Amino acid sequence: MGRHALDIVPYDERHLDGVLSLALRAWKPVFPIMRKEIPSYIYQAFYPEGWEVRQCADIEATCCDGSTDMYLAFRAQQLVGFIGLRARMEDRMGEIYVIAVDPDHQQQGVGSALIEFGFDWMRERDLALAMVETGGDGGHAPARAAYEHAGFEQLPVARYFRKL
Repeated sequence: MGRHALDIVPYDERHLDGVLSLALRAWKPVFPIMRKEIPSYIYQAFYPEGWEVRQCADIEATCCDGSTDMYLAFRAQQLVGFIGLRARMEDRMGEIYVIAVDPDHQQQGVGSALIEFGFDWMRERDLALAMVETGGDGGHAPARAAYEHAGFEQLPVARYFRKL
């Protein structure tokens, strides 16, 4: 198996701990930057027990929610990434709901392969659009670059918050 060869397989619950560990490693650089760039009341509302607790809970829920098809990327039998896909049939739209690549395997084509896998998954379901969302802060800049490289176009979206 070459450096870039990947096996992408459906999620299996026996890999949950590996998925959670990978997610925490992959997103560790994102949250300190995000925390500096967004109002503290918003960060605290989303992550009152810390981002790690929230992310693990969200990923675990996504892995077993029934509305997300999770796939794992392995290189030489090592988990190197994952992607969660959703079909919004009413809009003929597929969504990359979540994606992460192990930091030791970033910039090696894993993310691109997962995104292309997602596009194929969407085409198999006769979906006409692909969507992905991410943060606009500096911590999410690498994700935005990856999505733009894959051909996604950024739309202007406004999301407002107000402290109560």
